[in-house]
Amino acid sequence: MTLSILDLAPIKSGHTAAEALHETIDLARHAERYGYRRYWLAEHHFARGVASSAPAVLIALVAAATSTIRVGSGAVQLGHQTPLSVVEQFGLIDALHPDRIDLGIGRSGQRRGEIAAAAAKPAGPAGKRPAQVVDGLLIPPPFDFAKLIKHPHFAHQATFLQQPGAQTPDFAGQIDDVLALLAGTHEVPAVPGEGARLRVWILGSSGGQSAQVAGERGLPFAANYHVSPSNVLEAVAAYRAAFKPSETLAEPYVIVSADVVVADGEDRARELAKGYDLWVRSIRTGTGAIPYPTPAEADAHVWTAEDLELVKDRVDTRFVGTPEQVAGRLRVLRRVTGADELLITTITHDHQDRVRSYELLAEAWNRP
Repeated sequence: MTLSILDLAPIKSGHTAAEALHETIDLARHAERYGYRRYWLAEHHFARGVASSAPAVLIALVAAATSTIRVGSGAVQLGHQTPLSVVEQFGLIDALHPDRIDLGIGRSGQRRGEIAAAAAKPAGPAGKRPAQVVDGLLIPPPFDFAKLIKHPHFAHQATFLQQPGAQTPDFAGQIDDVLALLAGTHEVPAVPGEGARLRVWILGSSGGQSAQVAGERGLPFAANYHVSPSNVLEAVAAYRAAFKPSETLAEPYVIVSADVVVADGEDRARELAKGYDLWVRSIRTGTGAIPYPTPAEADAHVWTAEDLELVKDRVDTRFVGTPEQVAGRLRVLRRVTGADELLITTITHDHQDRVRSYELLAEAWNRP
């Protein structure tokens, strides 16, 4: 199976974080039965609608509740922790669940600083890259983060997630430390962690340093079509251009993410997907993900032209429909990006609808 799952442990409107975590455990068990390759947990903070704030803890719980599916992070935000702490956490999980744990790493802290610096510069010529369709795949215009970084939550990222005065080291050096600690060649030991059979991944949303580091160190790379669809081709191309064979990989290995909702009928799928637009709006306005809305709550929102533009790239690149429709669009995504594997995120207000979406997709994907 070349499909995997990325879960945020979404908290639904009218429900609790505890319910969301129980649903994550239940979904992971179903995913294992359906044949999904891996089950990754995200790291999010300052969001009332997401319970996945400590991926290492949640990965340990999911791994204990399953037996064969690979479990990992998508991604640990390395700007908030030291390489030693990350290797020790994941080494501990690997000690109890060997050969099943993926350590997916993101650049976080440095990326925020770069966005802030870019937004502070004078605006360039009017206009931005228009939407384009590449061999059947929509590549929307880039999202402008200028307004988002002015929200107080953006400043809180550094204030509350790092010790006072802490500075995030260069990402390449952090990755080298992670690899050395795992290999036992670092000047300090990581126990547990040293010798752990973790698969290290780099996640990235552009053709910048994450893609470069992943390629140069011969690591597998995960590109975000579901978060930054405008940059996915650039990210994958930069990774492949930088790739050097390693003990881990002889050739590049790419996983690409996508937002998906599947139901038995197209109308039903679109009804289940209604809360997504409003949920993305809450993220893009800087307040953090709200509890995932019901279709009725989504219908009650009065949309402005500015609102619609704010979420357009994410909404237009979400795959919603019948199993055959969605599987077909995912095959286009895989073909155009050259992905070896696809990473699926599905959120609906009703848990059983979410489970059913993954079941229908697995069945359609495995049919000739």
